Amino acid sequence: MSRLSRALPVVFFALVFVAAAPLCQAQMQTYDSAIKLENEGKFEEASSLLKKILSENSASLPSGEKEKILFQIERMRRIRIDYSLTADELYAQLEHGIENISRDEFNRWMKEGKFDARIIDDTLRFVGPSRSNLFFRNADLAARKIPQTGYFGSPLSNEHAFHEALFNDCLSIERAADSLNTPYVLPKLYKLKMEVTADSGAATPGEIVKAWLPIPKGFPFQKDFRLVSSSSEPINVSGADSPIRSIFMEQPADSNGGATFTIEYTYRTSGVHVALGKNAVQPCDKNDSICQKFTGEAPNIIFTDKIKKLSHEIVGSESNPLVIAKKFYDWISQNIKYSFAREYSTINNISDYCLTKEYGDCGQEAMLFITLCRYNGIPARWQSGWFTFPKAEDIHDWTEIYLRSGQGSEWIPVDPYMGIAATRYMMDLTEGQRKFIHDFYFGGLDQHRMSANSGNNQILSPAKKYFRSDNVDFQRGELETNEGNIYFDKFRYSFDVQEITVNE
Repeated sequence: MSRLSRALPVVFFALVFVAAAPLCQAQMQTYDSAIKLENEGKFEEASSLLKKILSENSASLPSGEKEKILFQIERMRRIRIDYSLTADELYAQLEHGIENISRDEFNRWMKEGKFDARIIDDTLRFVGPSRSNLFFRNADLAARKIPQTGYFGSPLSNEHAFHEALFNDCLSIERAADSLNTPYVLPKLYKLKMEVTADSGAATPGEIVKAWLPIPKGFPFQKDFRLVSSSSEPINVSGADSPIRSIFMEQPADSNGGATFTIEYTYRTSGVHVALGKNAVQPCDKNDSICQKFTGEAPNIIFTDKIKKLSHEIVGSESNPLVIAKKFYDWISQNIKYSFAREYSTINNISDYCLTKEYGDCGQEAMLFITLCRYNGIPARWQSGWFTFPKAEDIHDWTEIYLRSGQGSEWIPVDPYMGIAATRYMMDLTEGQRKFIHDFYFGGLDQHRMSANSGNNQILSPAKKYFRSDNVDFQRGELETNEGNIYFDKFRYSFDVQEITVNE
């Protein structure tokens, strides 16, 4: 589920489309040359050209275009951070992770494109978690893994216990929903503490550090948020209906230029299981505001020729929205592999990236599913926050689709990652158990969630002055000072979750 940020997800869409006078022809040619250089891996030359545009046109350059150029420079800096390994450094990792590996085998894997790699200023560099991703994408290597652990590095016995517990939770939710004739069942009350710490030197001592931390948004399955404590008095708490819900705080940096923000709160979340009857589902009413809002293109949700072609191949002559969405879910489960991802802000089109690479993390898989659904007129939106299952806590993204029937319309949860995991990575379970989990997460959701978002590329309240560290998602928090953004390489986050009790 994680991105590189655990150890460490699209150019900033708002900046690309700012209403401002375009660059003049000479400036545009220089800008295009810089982008070409970046694509060729010549980052230093590209940055120099972009800085030249800024220095020579500081008075006349429209603010929107200036920000566009500044972000391209920042984007290349972020890419450098993600591609942190040289070939020798990666090989050294593989020597400690794979039995009997040889240089010849490693060189063959590089030629076969088994790693995320690119040239940066004459050096071939690899994405930080390349070793882990090798196992995700190549199941035949599992027997050679040192030590023998699961895909996320935990002991195999722990991973099996997690899979068994997840299966039992899903089964209990489905049975309770069927018995009670309601989709929201078996609520859990959680107490959660989040801590975000800016590293020493991230700010000037005494300087005000601003922080946005995610909190539970209001959903039919998630409610009763109550703030228990915070490291400083909140300046703003977004409303429960905000598509990106946060607490905003400020406090001065300490004598070392660091700062720590903490919040503690309780909230209640229920398991979800929607009884899906395909014959009752109707096409979306095009006059419905939800249909209008959630069926069009958006940042990272772009109807490319590849998306259109794949959609036609999968859908065929089918017209039922529910059946079509399930076809997309099944196709992704069978054809997309999991991988830890580079930062979303460095990718120009996440859904296309996932489709082209044939792998992605939970958010990239979710974006691909959303794009396919929207192209077919099925309202779909992003949902994200945290997965809070004990000893498997992590940031996580999933989706919702909006279905219309004779009984009304409602948002239905769909978690493409769980479909992939059940299909590819839960091989310790029986085939029947894996199929059950796969089918459950199309219309079902476990209670082990904290969802702060109901849309991607949303705007924080108050809006940040500087570039977001993650302009697509919001899970790890955002920090900045009056001087600039504090990026992920300069702060750390953690959260601790405890189940209190179950009522109702």
